Amino acid sequence: MDVTRDDRRVHAAAARGFEAAAERYERGRPTYPDDSVAFLIRTLEIGERTDVVELGAGTGKFTELIVPTGARIVAVEPVSAMRQALERNCPSVTVLDGIAEEIPLAEASADAVVAAQAFHWFDADRALHEIHRVLRPDGALGVIWNVRDEATDWSERLTAIFDRLSGDGPRYRDMRWREAFTRTELFGPLHHQLAYHVQKVTREQFVDRVLSVSYVASAPDDERERVIAEVEEMLDSDPELRGRDEILMPYRTEVFWCAKL
Repeated sequence: MDVTRDDRRVHAAAARGFEAAAERYERGRPTYPDDSVAFLIRTLEIGERTDVVELGAGTGKFTELIVPTGARIVAVEPVSAMRQALERNCPSVTVLDGIAEEIPLAEASADAVVAAQAFHWFDADRALHEIHRVLRPDGALGVIWNVRDEATDWSERLTAIFDRLSGDGPRYRDMRWREAFTRTELFGPLHHQLAYHVQKVTREQFVDRVLSVSYVASAPDDERERVIAEVEEMLDSDPELRGRDEILMPYRTEVFWCAKL
């Protein structure tokens, strides 16, 4: 893929990887557990008369879960392939090309801002200033991630593969994104809730899940083929995976929220 406007605004691995792997992202990534979504909707007071902005909305995995609230939703996403999937999956949502550090909306135009599986990609200090700008008084920010639970040997092996390719790029679990919340005076304390769930996948969806990771999708062809070979070998040899029509992939869902000051 040639260098595009997307590449200049977001991390190169995200721009290239998510552009190339949008369809795999749709097929391989899990949804979010009902209890966590309901909790965030209730905590942020999302409903029929609220304006909600979702940043880094991707293909709409989280967006489609808040559409039933009747809120007026604006989804901001910088990667064109992701936006196309988002428009297809959530036709009632307003989809904008933009980034969290330069939200293409007016001051005080949102009651709530959310980011699902995305905040660790942002320049967190700049993003918090922009989120504060677009939020109305008494507005709130909520962020949510599905994180693979590394309770199994094969899940640890997957992490080793991803880490090999990610270099010093942003990852949720290194928690660097949280440092901005300790520095800012724009928001109150960051609260946290944790839940666990399991995604049931086929062998093909398992591979799609691996290839939906931006660092894998954006890797050189030979490195990506090496990852596929390693994953297929693991599927054929690991006692918890081999011969199974359905694989259980455990996740924990991390929810954080804070109020505008």
